[in-house]
Amino acid sequence: MSVPRVNVEDMVFAALADDDASVGVKCPVDERAELIAAEPEKFFIRPGHDDNFAWVRVRLAALEDAQELREILADSWRQAAPKRLAQEHAQQ
Repeated sequence: MSVPRVNVEDMVFAALADDDASVGVKCPVDERAELIAAEPEKFFIRPGHDDNFAWVRVRLAALEDAQELREILADSWRQAAPKRLAQEHAQQ
């Protein structure tokens, strides 16, 4: 079974886990540890699988509301989008 993914141009910025319980999103590798340490019930990585990728996983049940999910997805989109596209949408 393929994992549902969402792209901006050719870059994946979100991928739903097979169990539908979490979503992977773009996150700079150098920021992940701090994010996970601050909210381990919400953010995590799968050791051995996510180690070398600029991704973090988000437990959907741990989110406060749909707005928080929208903000996380929008941040991931901005990281994956080509600069010109991100700039166009920042101005709107």
